[in-house]
Amino acid sequence: MPPVPPGVPARRAALKLLDAVLRRGETLDGAEVSALKGVPAPADRALTRAIAGEVLRWLADLDALIDSATKQVLPEDAKPRMVLRMMLAQWLRLDTPPHAVIATCLPLLAGGPKRLSHGVFSTLQRKGAKLPAVPTLPPEVAARWGERAEAIAAAIAVPPPLDLTLRDPATTDEWAAKLDAQSLAPGHLRLQRGTSVSELPGYAEGAWWVQDFAAALPVRLLGAGEGRRALDMCAAPGGKALQLAAAGWQVTALDKSDKRLDRLRENLARTGLSAKIWIADALDWTPAEQFDAILLDAPCTATGTARRHPEVIHRIGPRQIAEMAEIQARLLERAQGWLKPGGRLVYAVCSLEREEGEDQAARVALTPDPIAAGELPAGLSPTPEGWLRTDPGMLAEHGGLDGFFIARFRA
Repeated sequence: MPPVPPGVPARRAALKLLDAVLRRGETLDGAEVSALKGVPAPADRALTRAIAGEVLRWLADLDALIDSATKQVLPEDAKPRMVLRMMLAQWLRLDTPPHAVIATCLPLLAGGPKRLSHGVFSTLQRKGAKLPAVPTLPPEVAARWGERAEAIAAAIAVPPPLDLTLRDPATTDEWAAKLDAQSLAPGHLRLQRGTSVSELPGYAEGAWWVQDFAAALPVRLLGAGEGRRALDMCAAPGGKALQLAAAGWQVTALDKSDKRLDRLRENLARTGLSAKIWIADALDWTPAEQFDAILLDAPCTATGTARRHPEVIHRIGPRQIAEMAEIQARLLERAQGWLKPGGRLVYAVCSLEREEGEDQAARVALTPDPIAAGELPAGLSPTPEGWLRTDPGMLAEHGGLDGFFIARFRA
């Protein structure tokens, strides 16, 4: 058997990732465990993720190019179509030389499909094929996201920068200088993507943790803890529990996944912050006493994270949205009874879907506690209802942010 050319294992792993997402509906993170087994080198693993990510971002446009160069339309799930998507994504998005694309991708095919794929790729290369400036969203997704769909699509075209949340917001200027970072608000830093997190100054001493700028906003709206009790109701992987602890709250971090809380345990040890961890399903668990504040960052479809998880564009539809909305409603109903009189509840989801955000907030029985413009970073504004809706197309001049819905209430 001839030796496998260098670079082929990474492409084979990318093919497995895409198959898991597009045929079986898995997440990229979930599929990586199996797909990357034969790819030990960090650089090759990063390349595998990059290839898969670019295919998922530009899927409709890659398919349009492929269809323009074939006499008969290739079936949606045909292996040659998937390999051609990967070939074009590498050439047009990752600047891989065409000869390297051919050498590393055609071995994934055999016989006739290999000749077909080579011919289609060569035809498009000769024509000087190009992708549009903005990825084309599936029609049903664009319809759900409405008038903001094009701005969101433009933001999805590029993976996001690296955001950090500082343990001590008073040190923002100091750490911004040390890390050559931009800051969009006290306690926040933004660095260029591709940075090796564990090698950055401040990592070992726990001066900060990784957290998208939008993901940090819900806790900011609860203010200083001053020793009062707060519940992070669906805490894993724990960034918001760290924020609460750093803001002076006595934190109870609740989640049903012991494994997903490992990152919180590691970050608590690294930062020197403290939280009481409970392993339980919030739909079954009952606290011994009420809380001054509850953060419900509820399980959701995570469509707001499409910049870093482009598979949500293709694997999330009405069924998944309805399933998540039902869970969110049940969690909200329980949370409302766990607040002390006068206590605050912040409800948040990293979803762009109205059913998971605005529709849920409209049914909460607590007193609305509207978010004021002065509480928000520059460039963001509350809705007329006093809620906050962000999407990846906002703050585009600064690199964007995840899509979130946030609402605040008082008992």
